Amino acid sequence: MKILMLTPYLPFPDSSGGQIRSYNLIKDLSKKHEITLFSLIKDDSEKRFTKELEKYCKEIKVFKRSKSPWTLRNILLTGFGPYPFLVIRNLSPKEKYAVKEEIEKNHYDLIHAETFYVMPHIPNTKIPILLVEQTIEYLVYKHYVESIKNPLLKWLLSIDVTKLKFWETNFWKKADGVVAVSEADKGEMLKLVSNLSVDLVPNGVNLSFFKIKTNWDEKDQKILFVANFKWLQNAEAAELLLEKVFPVVLKKNSKAKILIVGQYVPENIISKASKNIIVRNLKEDDQDGIRQAYYESSVFVSPLRGPGGTRLKHFGAMAAKLPLITTSVGAEGLGARDGVNIIVRDTPEDIAKATLEILSNIKLAEIIANNARRLVEEKYSWYKMGEYLDKIYEQTKAISNNS
Repeated sequence: MKILMLTPYLPFPDSSGGQIRSYNLIKDLSKKHEITLFSLIKDDSEKRFTKELEKYCKEIKVFKRSKSPWTLRNILLTGFGPYPFLVIRNLSPKEKYAVKEEIEKNHYDLIHAETFYVMPHIPNTKIPILLVEQTIEYLVYKHYVESIKNPLLKWLLSIDVTKLKFWETNFWKKADGVVAVSEADKGEMLKLVSNLSVDLVPNGVNLSFFKIKTNWDEKDQKILFVANFKWLQNAEAAELLLEKVFPVVLKKNSKAKILIVGQYVPENIISKASKNIIVRNLKEDDQDGIRQAYYESSVFVSPLRGPGGTRLKHFGAMAAKLPLITTSVGAEGLGARDGVNIIVRDTPEDIAKATLEILSNIKLAEIIANNARRLVEEKYSWYKMGEYLDKIYEQTKAISNNS
Protein backbone atom coordinates (compact mmCIF):
# COMPACT_ATOMS: atom_id res chain seq x y z
CA MET A 1 0.00 0.00 0.00
CA LYS A 2 1.19 3.57 -0.72
CA ILE A 3 0.91 5.62 2.47
CA LEU A 4 1.21 9.37 2.92
CA MET A 5 2.07 9.90 6.59
CA LEU A 6 1.87 13.27 8.35
CA THR A 7 3.53 13.81 11.73
CA PRO A 8 3.85 17.05 13.78
CA TYR A 9 7.53 16.30 14.41
CA LEU A 10 10.34 14.40 12.73
CA PRO A 11 10.13 10.84 14.14
CA PHE A 12 13.85 10.77 14.89
CA PRO A 13 15.74 11.05 17.19
CA ASP A 14 13.36 8.98 19.28
CA SER A 15 13.58 11.17 22.37
CA SER A 16 9.89 11.75 23.11
CA GLY A 17 7.02 9.30 23.40
CA GLY A 18 5.50 10.38 20.10
CA GLN A 19 8.81 10.12 18.27
CA ILE A 20 9.53 6.68 19.73
CA ARG A 21 6.10 5.45 18.66
CA SER A 22 6.23 6.87 15.13
CA TYR A 23 9.82 5.78 14.46
CA ASN A 24 9.29 2.18 15.52
CA LEU A 25 5.98 1.81 13.69
CA ILE A 26 7.49 3.27 10.51
CA LYS A 27 10.32 0.72 10.73
CA ASP A 28 7.84 -2.17 10.86
CA LEU A 29 5.25 -0.79 8.44
CA SER A 30 7.92 -0.08 5.79
CA LYS A 31 8.39 -3.83 5.36
CA LYS A 32 4.95 -4.03 3.71
CA HIS A 33 4.12 -0.46 2.69
CA GLU A 34 5.68 2.39 0.74
CA ILE A 35 5.71 5.42 3.06
CA THR A 36 6.08 9.07 2.11
CA LEU A 37 6.62 11.17 5.22
CA PHE A 38 5.67 14.84 5.73
CA SER A 39 6.92 16.29 9.04
CA LEU A 40 7.30 19.61 10.82
CA ILE A 41 10.65 20.84 12.14
CA LYS A 42 11.62 23.86 14.21
CA ASP A 43 15.19 24.23 12.98
CA ASP A 44 17.14 23.33 9.83
CA SER A 45 19.61 21.39 11.99
CA GLU A 46 16.92 18.71 12.38
CA LYS A 47 17.26 17.83 8.70
CA ARG A 48 20.31 15.72 9.55
CA PHE A 49 17.99 13.19 11.19
CA THR A 50 16.23 12.42 7.91
CA LYS A 51 19.11 10.10 6.95
CA GLU A 52 17.95 7.56 9.51
CA LEU A 53 14.35 7.79 8.31
CA GLU A 54 15.39 7.42 4.65
CA LYS A 55 16.11 3.76 5.46
CA TYR A 56 12.37 3.21 5.82
CA CYS A 57 10.61 5.97 3.83
CA LYS A 58 10.48 6.41 0.06
CA GLU A 59 10.54 10.19 0.46
CA ILE A 60 10.69 12.68 3.33
CA LYS A 61 9.60 16.30 3.17
CA VAL A 62 10.00 18.70 6.10
CA PHE A 63 8.33 22.05 6.74
CA LYS A 64 9.31 24.78 9.18
CA ARG A 65 7.27 25.91 12.14
CA SER A 66 8.38 28.59 14.58
CA LYS A 67 11.05 27.65 17.14
CA SER A 68 9.02 29.20 19.92
CA PRO A 69 5.25 28.66 20.10
CA TRP A 70 4.76 32.12 21.60
CA THR A 71 5.07 34.20 18.44
CA LEU A 72 2.87 37.22 17.76
CA ARG A 73 1.50 35.43 14.69
CA ASN A 74 0.45 32.37 16.71
CA ILE A 75 -1.14 34.45 19.47
CA LEU A 76 -3.11 36.67 17.08
CA LEU A 77 -4.30 33.80 14.90
CA THR A 78 -5.45 31.95 18.01
CA GLY A 79 -7.16 34.98 19.52
CA PHE A 80 -8.98 36.08 16.37
CA GLY A 81 -9.38 32.80 14.49
CA PRO A 82 -11.36 29.59 14.92
CA TYR A 83 -8.46 27.23 15.65
CA PRO A 84 -6.95 26.60 19.10
CA PHE A 85 -3.33 27.42 19.89
CA LEU A 86 -2.14 23.82 19.45
CA VAL A 87 -3.40 23.72 15.86
CA ILE A 88 -2.04 27.19 14.99
CA ARG A 89 1.34 26.34 16.49
CA ASN A 90 1.57 23.28 14.19
CA LEU A 91 0.02 24.76 11.06
CA SER A 92 2.26 25.28 8.03
CA PRO A 93 0.76 26.95 4.91
CA LYS A 94 3.64 25.46 2.89
CA GLU A 95 2.84 21.96 4.07
CA LYS A 96 -0.86 22.46 3.37
CA TYR A 97 -0.07 23.42 -0.22
CA ALA A 98 2.47 20.59 -0.56
CA VAL A 99 -0.01 17.94 0.62
CA LYS A 100 -2.59 19.13 -1.92
CA GLU A 101 0.02 19.06 -4.68
CA GLU A 102 1.31 15.64 -3.58
CA ILE A 103 -2.05 13.86 -3.68
CA GLU A 104 -2.90 15.48 -7.02
CA LYS A 105 0.36 14.26 -8.60
CA ASN A 106 0.70 10.83 -7.00
CA HIS A 107 -1.59 7.94 -6.16
CA TYR A 108 -1.98 7.06 -2.48
CA ASP A 109 -4.02 4.28 -0.92
CA LEU A 110 -4.26 5.90 2.51
CA ILE A 111 -3.31 9.02 4.45
CA HIS A 112 -2.02 8.38 7.99
CA ALA A 113 -2.43 11.49 10.19
CA GLU A 114 -0.48 11.18 13.44
CA THR A 115 -2.37 13.46 15.90
CA PHE A 116 -5.49 15.44 15.04
CA TYR A 117 -3.63 18.75 14.75
CA VAL A 118 -1.96 17.75 11.48
CA MET A 119 -5.41 17.28 9.92
CA PRO A 120 -5.83 20.92 8.74
CA HIS A 121 -3.04 20.25 6.21
CA ILE A 122 -5.20 17.68 4.42
CA PRO A 123 -7.62 18.99 1.74
CA ASN A 124 -10.94 17.38 0.88
CA THR A 125 -10.03 14.09 -0.73
CA LYS A 126 -11.41 10.66 -1.55
CA ILE A 127 -8.26 9.03 -0.20
CA PRO A 128 -9.15 7.32 3.10
CA ILE A 129 -7.73 9.07 6.16
CA LEU A 130 -6.67 7.19 9.29
CA LEU A 131 -6.26 9.49 12.31
CA VAL A 132 -4.06 8.12 15.10
CA GLU A 133 -4.47 9.96 18.41
CA GLN A 134 -1.53 9.55 20.79
CA THR A 135 -3.52 11.28 23.51
CA ILE A 136 -6.74 13.26 23.91
CA GLU A 137 -5.25 16.71 23.80
CA TYR A 138 -8.13 18.73 25.18
CA LEU A 139 -8.07 16.66 28.39
CA VAL A 140 -4.34 17.30 28.78
CA TYR A 141 -4.75 21.06 28.51
CA LYS A 142 -7.94 21.07 30.58
CA HIS A 143 -6.01 19.42 33.40
CA TYR A 144 -3.32 22.10 33.15
CA VAL A 145 -5.79 25.00 33.03
CA GLU A 146 -7.63 23.74 36.11
CA SER A 147 -4.42 24.22 38.13
CA ILE A 148 -4.02 27.91 37.18
CA LYS A 149 -4.88 30.35 39.96
CA ASN A 150 -4.97 33.62 37.99
CA PRO A 151 -8.70 33.98 37.12
CA LEU A 152 -8.19 36.06 33.95
CA LEU A 153 -5.54 33.73 32.54
CA LYS A 154 -7.65 30.72 33.50
CA TRP A 155 -10.67 32.17 31.67
CA LEU A 156 -8.66 32.95 28.52
CA LEU A 157 -7.09 29.51 28.39
CA SER A 158 -10.45 27.86 29.09
CA ILE A 159 -11.70 29.39 25.84
CA ASP A 160 -8.80 27.76 24.03
CA VAL A 161 -9.58 24.39 25.67
CA THR A 162 -13.18 24.68 24.43
CA LYS A 163 -11.91 25.32 20.89
CA LEU A 164 -9.50 22.43 21.26
CA LYS A 165 -12.29 20.05 22.26
CA PHE A 166 -14.47 21.21 19.35
CA TRP A 167 -11.81 20.72 16.67
CA GLU A 168 -10.44 17.51 18.10
CA THR A 169 -13.84 15.82 18.00
CA ASN A 170 -14.57 17.43 14.61
CA PHE A 171 -11.50 15.85 13.05
CA TRP A 172 -12.32 12.47 14.57
CA LYS A 173 -15.63 12.61 12.70
CA LYS A 174 -13.94 13.73 9.48
CA ALA A 175 -11.47 10.82 9.40
CA ASP A 176 -12.42 7.47 7.86
CA GLY A 177 -10.87 5.65 10.81
CA VAL A 178 -9.60 6.62 14.27
CA VAL A 179 -7.03 4.86 16.44
CA ALA A 180 -6.53 5.28 20.20
CA VAL A 181 -3.51 4.07 22.19
CA SER A 182 -5.34 2.99 25.35
CA GLU A 183 -8.73 1.67 26.42
CA ALA A 184 -9.11 4.76 28.63
CA ASP A 185 -8.65 7.09 25.64
CA LYS A 186 -11.00 4.97 23.52
CA GLY A 187 -13.65 5.23 26.22
CA GLU A 188 -13.31 9.02 26.39
CA MET A 189 -13.63 9.28 22.61
CA LEU A 190 -16.83 7.25 22.62
CA LYS A 191 -18.26 9.45 25.37
CA LEU A 192 -17.78 12.47 23.13
CA VAL A 193 -18.77 10.84 19.82
CA SER A 194 -20.91 7.80 20.57
CA ASN A 195 -21.05 6.42 17.02
CA LEU A 196 -17.29 6.79 16.40
CA SER A 197 -15.47 3.71 15.14
CA VAL A 198 -12.30 3.52 17.24
CA ASP A 199 -9.57 0.90 16.91
CA LEU A 200 -6.82 0.31 19.43
CA VAL A 201 -3.06 0.20 18.81
CA PRO A 202 -1.23 0.48 22.13
CA ASN A 203 2.27 1.80 22.47
CA GLY A 204 5.08 -0.71 22.53
CA VAL A 205 8.70 -0.99 23.54
CA ASN A 206 11.99 -1.78 21.83
CA LEU A 207 12.93 -4.85 23.85
CA SER A 208 16.54 -4.90 22.61
CA PHE A 209 17.25 -1.24 23.46
CA PHE A 210 17.59 -1.57 27.24
CA LYS A 211 20.34 -3.07 29.38
CA ILE A 212 18.44 -5.51 31.57
CA LYS A 213 18.96 -5.31 35.31
CA THR A 214 20.07 -8.45 37.08
CA ASN A 215 20.70 -6.99 40.54
CA TRP A 216 18.34 -4.95 42.72
CA ASP A 217 20.57 -4.78 45.78
CA GLU A 218 22.62 -1.67 44.91
CA LYS A 219 24.30 0.20 47.72
CA ASP A 220 23.79 3.44 45.77
CA GLN A 221 19.98 3.47 45.61
CA LYS A 222 18.54 5.79 42.96
CA ILE A 223 14.91 6.69 42.37
CA LEU A 224 14.51 7.44 38.66
CA PHE A 225 12.18 9.67 36.69
CA VAL A 226 12.82 9.92 32.93
CA ALA A 227 10.87 12.28 30.67
CA ASN A 228 10.82 14.75 27.84
CA PHE A 229 9.92 17.91 29.74
CA LYS A 230 8.29 19.68 26.81
CA TRP A 231 5.13 17.94 27.98
CA LEU A 232 3.24 19.55 30.85
CA GLN A 233 2.35 16.29 32.58
CA ASN A 234 6.01 15.32 32.93
CA ALA A 235 7.09 18.59 34.54
CA GLU A 236 4.14 18.36 36.92
CA ALA A 237 5.04 14.79 37.90
CA ALA A 238 8.70 15.63 38.48
CA GLU A 239 7.79 18.54 40.74
CA LEU A 240 5.41 16.35 42.74
CA LEU A 241 8.12 13.70 43.07
CA LEU A 242 10.68 16.22 44.30
CA GLU A 243 8.42 18.22 46.59
CA LYS A 244 5.99 15.68 48.03
CA VAL A 245 7.34 12.15 47.59
CA PHE A 246 11.12 12.32 47.94
CA PRO A 247 11.21 14.29 51.23
CA VAL A 248 9.15 11.51 52.86
CA VAL A 249 11.51 8.86 51.48
CA LEU A 250 14.58 10.79 52.59
CA LYS A 251 13.40 10.99 56.20
CA LYS A 252 13.53 7.19 56.50
CA ASN A 253 16.31 6.48 54.00
CA SER A 254 18.92 9.23 54.13
CA LYS A 255 21.14 7.48 51.56
CA ALA A 256 18.48 7.44 48.83
CA LYS A 257 19.03 9.64 45.80
CA ILE A 258 16.70 10.86 43.14
CA LEU A 259 17.72 10.91 39.47
CA ILE A 260 15.84 13.22 37.08
CA VAL A 261 16.83 12.53 33.47
CA GLY A 262 15.51 13.81 30.16
CA GLN A 263 15.35 16.48 27.53
CA TYR A 264 14.40 20.13 28.11
CA VAL A 265 14.55 19.87 31.90
CA PRO A 266 13.16 23.21 33.18
CA GLU A 267 15.35 25.53 35.21
CA ASN A 268 13.20 25.25 38.33
CA ILE A 269 14.01 21.52 38.43
CA ILE A 270 17.70 21.92 37.51
CA SER A 271 18.07 24.43 40.35
CA LYS A 272 17.03 21.76 42.87
CA ALA A 273 20.14 19.65 42.18
CA SER A 274 21.98 18.71 45.37
CA LYS A 275 23.81 15.86 47.10
CA ASN A 276 20.69 13.68 46.96
CA ILE A 277 19.11 15.12 43.81
CA ILE A 278 20.86 14.39 40.50
CA VAL A 279 19.60 16.14 37.36
CA ARG A 280 20.80 15.21 33.87
CA ASN A 281 19.56 17.41 31.05
CA LEU A 282 20.29 15.33 27.94
CA LYS A 283 20.50 16.17 24.26
CA GLU A 284 17.61 14.85 22.18
CA ASP A 285 19.73 12.14 20.55
CA ASP A 286 21.50 10.93 23.70
CA GLN A 287 20.17 7.38 23.72
CA ASP A 288 23.09 6.04 25.77
CA GLY A 289 22.25 8.50 28.56
CA ILE A 290 18.68 7.22 28.70
CA ARG A 291 19.75 3.57 28.61
CA GLN A 292 22.29 4.07 31.39
CA ALA A 293 19.82 5.91 33.63
CA TYR A 294 17.42 2.95 33.60
CA TYR A 295 20.22 0.47 34.25
CA GLU A 296 21.86 2.25 37.19
CA SER A 297 18.62 3.01 39.08
CA SER A 298 16.78 0.97 41.70
CA VAL A 299 13.17 1.99 41.05
CA PHE A 300 11.23 4.15 38.58
CA VAL A 301 8.75 6.42 40.36
CA SER A 302 6.28 8.29 38.17
CA PRO A 303 3.52 10.23 40.01
CA LEU A 304 1.68 11.31 36.86
CA ARG A 305 -1.56 13.23 37.24
CA GLY A 306 -2.20 14.40 33.67
CA PRO A 307 -4.54 12.25 31.56
CA GLY A 308 -4.19 10.82 28.08
CA GLY A 309 -2.19 8.32 26.05
CA THR A 310 0.15 5.66 27.35
CA ARG A 311 3.57 6.20 28.84
CA LEU A 312 6.47 4.81 26.85
CA LYS A 313 8.89 5.63 29.67
CA HIS A 314 6.90 3.19 31.81
CA PHE A 315 7.22 0.46 29.20
CA GLY A 316 10.94 1.28 29.18
CA ALA A 317 11.20 0.63 32.92
CA MET A 318 9.32 -2.65 32.53
CA ALA A 319 11.57 -3.75 29.66
CA ALA A 320 14.71 -2.86 31.65
CA LYS A 321 13.47 -4.85 34.67
CA LEU A 322 13.36 -1.67 36.72
CA PRO A 323 10.45 -1.84 39.22
CA LEU A 324 7.79 0.74 38.36
CA ILE A 325 5.67 2.69 40.84
CA THR A 326 3.06 4.98 39.30
CA THR A 327 -0.45 6.35 39.72
CA SER A 328 -3.74 4.98 38.40
CA VAL A 329 -3.47 7.54 35.59
CA GLY A 330 0.13 6.54 34.89
CA ALA A 331 -0.87 2.87 34.71
CA GLU A 332 -3.47 3.46 31.96
CA GLY A 333 -2.65 1.58 28.77
CA LEU A 334 0.00 -0.66 30.33
CA GLY A 335 -2.20 -3.71 30.83
CA ALA A 336 -0.35 -4.31 34.10
CA ARG A 337 -1.68 -5.40 37.50
CA ASP A 338 -0.91 -3.70 40.78
CA GLY A 339 1.34 -5.84 42.92
CA VAL A 340 2.14 -8.16 40.03
CA ASN A 341 3.84 -6.23 37.20
CA ILE A 342 3.88 -2.73 38.73
CA ILE A 343 2.93 -0.90 41.93
CA VAL A 344 0.00 1.55 41.72
CA ARG A 345 -0.44 4.26 44.37
CA ASP A 346 -2.18 7.62 44.09
CA THR A 347 -1.20 9.81 47.05
CA PRO A 348 2.33 11.15 47.61
CA GLU A 349 2.43 9.45 51.00
CA ASP A 350 1.48 6.05 49.56
CA ILE A 351 3.91 6.46 46.66
CA ALA A 352 6.70 7.25 49.14
CA LYS A 353 5.77 4.23 51.27
CA ALA A 354 5.81 1.92 48.24
CA THR A 355 9.17 3.35 47.16
CA LEU A 356 10.69 2.63 50.57
CA GLU A 357 9.31 -0.91 50.44
CA ILE A 358 10.83 -1.62 47.02
CA LEU A 359 14.19 -0.19 48.11
CA SER A 360 14.26 -2.38 51.21
CA ASN A 361 12.66 -5.55 49.85
CA ILE A 362 14.97 -6.89 47.15
CA LYS A 363 12.89 -10.04 46.63
CA LEU A 364 9.75 -7.98 45.92
CA ALA A 365 11.67 -5.72 43.53
CA GLU A 366 12.92 -8.75 41.61
CA ILE A 367 9.46 -10.34 41.37
CA ILE A 368 7.81 -7.13 40.11
CA ALA A 369 10.64 -6.52 37.64
CA ASN A 370 10.60 -10.05 36.19
CA ASN A 371 6.81 -10.05 35.85
CA ALA A 372 6.93 -6.68 34.10
CA ARG A 373 9.52 -7.83 31.58
CA ARG A 374 7.51 -10.96 30.86
CA LEU A 375 4.41 -8.86 30.19
CA VAL A 376 6.06 -6.54 27.65
CA GLU A 377 7.74 -9.48 25.92
CA GLU A 378 4.38 -11.20 25.48
CA LYS A 379 2.21 -8.23 24.50
CA TYR A 380 4.05 -5.03 23.67
CA SER A 381 6.76 -5.52 21.07
CA TRP A 382 6.67 -2.91 18.29
CA TYR A 383 6.42 -5.77 15.80
CA LYS A 384 3.00 -6.70 17.20
CA MET A 385 1.86 -3.07 17.21
CA GLY A 386 2.88 -2.78 13.56
CA GLU A 387 0.81 -5.86 12.75
CA TYR A 388 -2.23 -4.33 14.43
CA LEU A 389 -1.85 -1.09 12.49
CA ASP A 390 -1.31 -2.95 9.21
CA LYS A 391 -4.68 -4.71 9.65
CA ILE A 392 -6.36 -1.36 10.39
CA TYR A 393 -4.84 0.11 7.20
CA GLU A 394 -6.47 -2.68 5.18
CA GLN A 395 -9.74 -2.34 7.07
CA THR A 396 -9.88 1.46 6.62
CA LYS A 397 -9.17 1.20 2.91
CA ALA A 398 -11.84 -1.48 2.44
CA ILE A 399 -14.51 0.47 4.36
CA SER A 400 -13.73 3.62 2.37
CA ASN A 401 -13.90 1.79 -0.96
CA ASN A 402 -17.29 0.30 -0.07
CA SER A 403 -18.85 3.56 1.14
